Amino acid sequence: MKPKLLTAAAIVFIIALVFVFKSTVSGTPHVYKKSEIMMDTVITLTVVSNSQKKADEAIGAAFNNLRRFERNWSFFDAGSDVSAINKNAGVRPVKVSDDTFDLTKKAVEKAKWTGGAFNPAIGPAMVLWDFKNKKRPTDSQLKEVLQLLDYTQIVFNDNDSSIMLKDKGMLLDLGGIAKGYAADKTAELLKKAGMKAGIASIGGDISAWGTRPDGSPWRVGIRAPRGAPDDLAGVLSLKDLAVSTGGDYERFFIEDGIRYHHILNPATGYPARDFQSVTVVNPEGVVTDALDTGIFAMDREKALRFIKTNNLMAYLVFADGSTFTSENLRELLENR
Repeated sequence: MKPKLLTAAAIVFIIALVFVFKSTVSGTPHVYKKSEIMMDTVITLTVVSNSQKKADEAIGAAFNNLRRFERNWSFFDAGSDVSAINKNAGVRPVKVSDDTFDLTKKAVEKAKWTGGAFNPAIGPAMVLWDFKNKKRPTDSQLKEVLQLLDYTQIVFNDNDSSIMLKDKGMLLDLGGIAKGYAADKTAELLKKAGMKAGIASIGGDISAWGTRPDGSPWRVGIRAPRGAPDDLAGVLSLKDLAVSTGGDYERFFIEDGIRYHHILNPATGYPARDFQSVTVVNPEGVVTDALDTGIFAMDREKALRFIKTNNLMAYLVFADGSTFTSENLRELLENR
C-alpha cells in the first residue's frame, strides 16, 4: 500500500493504536494525527503545527465537539435532537441546537437542488432495510411509506430554531450529510486553533486545508469499489478542498445474485442501480457528502447532466464498471 494515502483500510488499521504521530522532517512543522471511533465510523484528525501541545489541545477540542454532534444527530439515540424531532412528527415542533437547525436546513436545500435524489426524509424507507441481517422489505411495505418521504414537509421556525415534521410517521435522517458537515466544522475549529494545515477525515468524508510540511498537497485515495478495501481506483491531490465517496460496497448483502445496498432511490425505496461508487470534490464537505448520495440515487443520464450543469468535480464508477471523470477534476486525479 502506498504511503501518505488516507484509505479506509489504512484508517481501520491505525484505529487500534489510537496514536499521535510526529513527523521527523527537520526544520519543518510537524504532522500530528489521532483517530477515534465515533459517529458510527472511524474519524482521523491530522494537523500541521509547530507545537505538539497546541496540536493535542486542538485535536482534543475537535473530538469533544464531534461528540456533541454525535449526541445531537444520532438517528438511534433516544436523547438526540433527531430522535426528538422524529418522536414528535405530526404533533409539534421541537427546539433544537443551532448546529442541528443549520444542518437540517442545508439538507433540505440540497434535496431541492437534486430534485429529491438526496432526501433527508428517507428514514421511513431506510428503517425497513436490515443490511446486517440480510433482510429486505416487501414491495407493499415500501409502497406504504413512499408518501412519507416528502422533504417539503420539514418545517422550520427561524424565531426559535425549531423543526417539525408535518406528517405522523415521517423520520428525519441526516446520515447522508452529517459527516461532511462535521468535517467542515472540524476543519474550521482546527484552523481557528492555529493549525496551519490538516485533514478532517470522517469515514468517507474528508476536508483538507493547507499543505503538507514539504508544501505538497494532501493525497487521498479513492477505493476501487469491486477490489479489496485497500485497492485504489485513483489518488486525489487536495488543497483547501473536501471529498466524499459513496459506494454500494459499504453496507450491503447479496441475494439471488442481486446486490442490495444502503443508498436508496427515494422514488422507489429500493437501492439505486446505476453506480458502484460516486466521488465528489468541492470546497465544502456538506456539499460533497450530500451530492455523492444524491448523484448515486439518480439514473446515469440525469447524473451526468446534473454534474455538467453545475460544473461539479466528480469521479463515477458505473454499474457496469466503466468510469467517468469530469474534466475539471482530471488534473487532481491520478488514476490507478
